[in-house]
Amino acid sequence: MEKNIGSVDKIVRIVVGLILIGLVFIGPQTPWGWIGVPVIAIALFGWCPLYRILGISSCKKC
Repeated sequence: MEKNIGSVDKIVRIVVGLILIGLVFIGPQTPWGWIGVPVIAIALFGWCPLYRILGISSCKKC
């Protein structure tokens, strides 16, 4: 698994994931907020399967 997520992309994904998880506890309290868990996991691994399929990479050093 070659990394295909850059540092800015990682930060954005982590922030969005935390917001989604926060919605489970603060906002409308629907299970859809748990979608933030895989978003954070993908950011921490640095590899996005959708980017791989589409041939996209936001990582400049990779």
